[in-house]
Amino acid sequence: MRDLDLTTLRLFVAVCEARNIARAAQLHHIVPSAISKRLALLEQTVGNTLIERRRRGVVPTGAGEILLEHARAMLAAADRVGRDMAAYGNGITGQVRILATVSSIAEFLPDDIASFLQVPAHRDIRIDIEEAVSSELVRGLREGVVPVGVCWDAADLAGLQTRSYRRDHLAIVTPLSHPLARRRRCAFEDTLGFDQVGLPASTAVHTMLARAAAIIGRPINYRAVVSTFDASMRCVRAGLGIAVVPREVAEPVAASLGIRVLPLTDDWAQRRFAICFNDEKRLSPAARMLVEHLHQLAVAAGDKDS
Repeated sequence: MRDLDLTTLRLFVAVCEARNIARAAQLHHIVPSAISKRLALLEQTVGNTLIERRRRGVVPTGAGEILLEHARAMLAAADRVGRDMAAYGNGITGQVRILATVSSIAEFLPDDIASFLQVPAHRDIRIDIEEAVSSELVRGLREGVVPVGVCWDAADLAGLQTRSYRRDHLAIVTPLSHPLARRRRCAFEDTLGFDQVGLPASTAVHTMLARAAAIIGRPINYRAVVSTFDASMRCVRAGLGIAVVPREVAEPVAASLGIRVLPLTDDWAQRRFAICFNDEKRLSPAARMLVEHLHQLAVAAGDKDS
């Protein structure tokens, strides 16, 4: 296959999203015939029909859908290259991209990175944080998409190097009037008779709870599924169910939301996080300094052993 042209890929994505060649041409200030010619050349390059023309516009074929996914990833990578080069042109002498799970971003990672950037010697370093579920994060590290990740240490980290990081404690969040709200702590098994608000199946918390419920031999009755801890706590306040949320996320807002936070007594509810990378020797100087800073903050806070 010949090298793929980014401009053509950008136009292909525009056509797929607009479902109309003329509309895509208008958005990109190009004549429709030029787009049609580029699409024809792209189909020759990949050896497949990519666009199906219909009465009300166009739609990608099966092959087109596959190429569309790759094209979006390639264009996103190209855009990151442009931003990175612009950053260096503006005087930034170091940059680190991090993939991190929603728990670490919601709890401690932003503050820890902020403390790193406040060090005078780090003033010319830029940190880019992107949220990802553990499986995507690990894949990104193994494929070299990002140099550093932060996730729950029970993820499949085989082949990666790690440094210990912080820990958290999962808790049950209930409305004030809920039968469990009278307790100080709670076992996960005691929650299975109540409606729950869950996170998507791709998240580490969902996987952990599903495994725990399977061991107990009882199902989890999800009445609602939301994408963030904040949304799950608001659903709890509205009476849609109870939810499992890190205590470190729930306790600071419990009073304002009118909810109760009950730490889970199960051993697995105390989670440990890890800083992950392929090879410490191959990290940039900025990335190595950040990894060491995050690790030492956790050690100083007593979250991890040195």
